[in-house]
Amino acid sequence: MCAVQFAEGLPDAVLLVLVAFAVVASLTAIGALLATALFVVPAATVRLWTQRLVVWHLASVALVAILGIAGLWLSVELNTPPGPTVAVLGGASFALSVLWHASGDVLRRRVALAGMAALLALVLAACGSGSSQGDTGPRVVATTTQIGDWARAVAGDAARVHQILQPNSDPHDYEPRPGDVEAVAGAKLVFLNGDHLDAWMGTVISNAGGSPDVVDLGSKVPVRMAGESEGGEASRYDPHWWHDPRNAEAAVKVIRDALVEANPAGAATYRANAAAYLQRLRALDAGIRRCLARVPESERKLVSDHDAFGYFARRYGIQVVGAVIPSQTTQAQASAGDIAALVRLIRRVRVRAVFPETSLSPKLAQQIARETGARADYTLYGDTLGPSDSAGATYLSMERANADEMTRGFTGGALGCRIGAPA
Repeated sequence: MCAVQFAEGLPDAVLLVLVAFAVVASLTAIGALLATALFVVPAATVRLWTQRLVVWHLASVALVAILGIAGLWLSVELNTPPGPTVAVLGGASFALSVLWHASGDVLRRRVALAGMAALLALVLAACGSGSSQGDTGPRVVATTTQIGDWARAVAGDAARVHQILQPNSDPHDYEPRPGDVEAVAGAKLVFLNGDHLDAWMGTVISNAGGSPDVVDLGSKVPVRMAGESEGGEASRYDPHWWHDPRNAEAAVKVIRDALVEANPAGAATYRANAAAYLQRLRALDAGIRRCLARVPESERKLVSDHDAFGYFARRYGIQVVGAVIPSQTTQAQASAGDIAALVRLIRRVRVRAVFPETSLSPKLAQQIARETGARADYTLYGDTLGPSDSAGATYLSMERANADEMTRGFTGGALGCRIGAPA
């Protein structure tokens, strides 16, 4: 009897083992969110509807296929990341199933109507998500907010710039969207940051199928600092090179020359716009130097959310004491030992402020500030520009804002940095 029961249960046991192996293997390839959406959520959803093992298995596979196809379709229509879109659909299907089984007939009808209304709203939103902007000159793709700002400043109305990253988005963990692939497919130029900050762009370019000229701006700047040799974004050079305005000058010149070559008819516009912008960059650099020179060197002690300000610090004589995330990528994690060591260091060297960043949660920085008596109310723009109504809406205003916040933080609010917008 025991042997018969064992033989009958063996297929299910083998299936469970295979599913377990598939889930573990997929965690690295597709991430925990999508792995949960494709393996756990569909099975839990179907389990609410049936107790029969064979039906459960087959229906789970069918639901995975439906969620995957629907999620990819919505991802294309709504220009959203595929993984989270599939995960949201899976979570919605589970939530509706729970509500259905926990409610009476009247509420069930309401749940069904609400589900259909939500789906209709998604479809209508997808239909209106396209852009009607026309092309003027070559189509240009910029990966980061900084590069997008420079490209628009140089191009003016003589090119259309598609910027992939949006304000306050973290470039280290960005998941490309279908609209990015579409933009690259029709682009003449693609400007990259390089140094593994936007390494995900390689997949976008290969999937786009076009033939744009790809320009790695990071490989063409004059000032270079050592990167990290370990981790998921191991790089020979620190990718945050734009925080030195001299590198921004070099990048603007490269953008200008690439646009002139791609569209000689717009050469006069590109050259004039670049010349005006380069003057603003030089005025910015001189203004920041004057501001920070007013702060005693012994007080220029920087602790930020992650190690993103090495170029800025070296340019303006700032000592980088440490970072909440002791890495040049936000994908790293600070251990309890790292935090304890940073707290001791802050106390020992008497750091006045811990600077959160706009694109990251400030909670850990604020906790460290409370433990050390430092302030945490001065915020920096590290990896990204801010929204259009913020102090960091452009590269020029971002660096002015950073200089002001640092000056105030270093001096306990005694001094500020008012450079003014360059003409």
